[in-house]
Amino acid sequence: MSISYRQPGVVLTDRRFTVPLDHADPGGERIELFAREVVAGDKADKELPWLLYLQGGPGFGANRFIGRQAWLDRALDEYRVLLLDQRGTGSSTPATRQTLPQRGGPAAQADYLAHFRADSIVRDCEAIRAEVTGGAPWTVLGQSFGGFCTVSYLSLAPEGLDTALITGGLPALDAHAEDVYRAAYPRIERKVTAHYARYPQDVERARRIADHLLTHDVVLPNGYRLTVEAFQSLGLMLGGGDGSHRLHHLLADAFVRTPAGPELADAFQEQVQSLLSFAGHPLYALVHESIYGQDARPTAWAAERVRAEFPRFDAAKTLAGDEPLLFTGETIHPWMFETDPALRPLRETAELLAARTDWTPLYDRDRLAANEVPVAAAVYHDDMYVDAGHSLRTARTVRGLRTWVTDEYEHDGLRSGAPRVLDRLLAVVRDEV
Repeated sequence: MSISYRQPGVVLTDRRFTVPLDHADPGGERIELFAREVVAGDKADKELPWLLYLQGGPGFGANRFIGRQAWLDRALDEYRVLLLDQRGTGSSTPATRQTLPQRGGPAAQADYLAHFRADSIVRDCEAIRAEVTGGAPWTVLGQSFGGFCTVSYLSLAPEGLDTALITGGLPALDAHAEDVYRAAYPRIERKVTAHYARYPQDVERARRIADHLLTHDVVLPNGYRLTVEAFQSLGLMLGGGDGSHRLHHLLADAFVRTPAGPELADAFQEQVQSLLSFAGHPLYALVHESIYGQDARPTAWAAERVRAEFPRFDAAKTLAGDEPLLFTGETIHPWMFETDPALRPLRETAELLAARTDWTPLYDRDRLAANEVPVAAAVYHDDMYVDAGHSLRTARTVRGLRTWVTDEYEHDGLRSGAPRVLDRLLAVVRDEV
């Protein structure tokens, strides 16, 4: 049963669907998907083309907009929009430490989560498209991991697409997880160097916090154990348009004086736990490296293994000298399943996923080379999360794909540059620029 209601300028309809857990077994277990339909209030009764939005991640539900916020404002000028919570996220049969034990033990959980990659998401979209559009193809807007899913869509079911729009999400088609992270660490270091050039006072602040964490056992109010490696992972912020400024403000007030000496301030700890906790998106940590698995090789904690090739990220060695502390970025490590209470019960499940060797291909190079769907992709020049070099190589592989390469925005350009980014992509795909 669908429920419709209003917000300023829009009509919303909450919709639910059931799809097979394993699309290769359509008569087997089914799971529920949630999606929110959004249409401009003055166009609610009109026939409009559909735009499906695929969120970044993996592991995040679709945006919960209020009215015509961000890129949605531009989209609603001509589309009826479907904001899909991809399987396991948001309200779509969420996969968390609370729900996964219903599957059984770690082995059963890992087998279950193997069905939560881009290929299954694409087949979910195709399973619901007939009900949503009456069978008509739709435009897909994929942000980040949503772009990875869109390239899988072009590989698996291009007949379902009228147009494909991708922002910060053109994946390497054949790179192993190790290749992805080997390219990532130098990009992360560049972002950290740029941050310190902007805020040189943060060099000493970061070193002081790291030194404190190396000599003290700090447990945040939610039970998260704040190690120096966990602190370094706050560098994830540096991939966003305002991330450097936010990190600077966070570091500025880290300590307070107490009768027992300097301690990390409660306000600092509160902010840090909200930034580091995976409680709201555990699937991100669980399946993150599996999105690069396409052959018989295990991902085997690739980010952790490749980090050893870049000793400048070793905090203890850094503090023994006088170099700036390097933060890290979009990398998942086994220690996260020890420090984060939202992930601790899932450690063995994560280990089994990291050891898995039956990953199947997510992209079809031949089909992409013969592509007939209009495609436009925003490639951010020094994107910290998705390597621009990998993206441009993929762009040359997809027939007819047009790119807009820009250094005006970071990876979150669809949010920070909205609605201009969507407007520009639509102009690119329509050959108006």
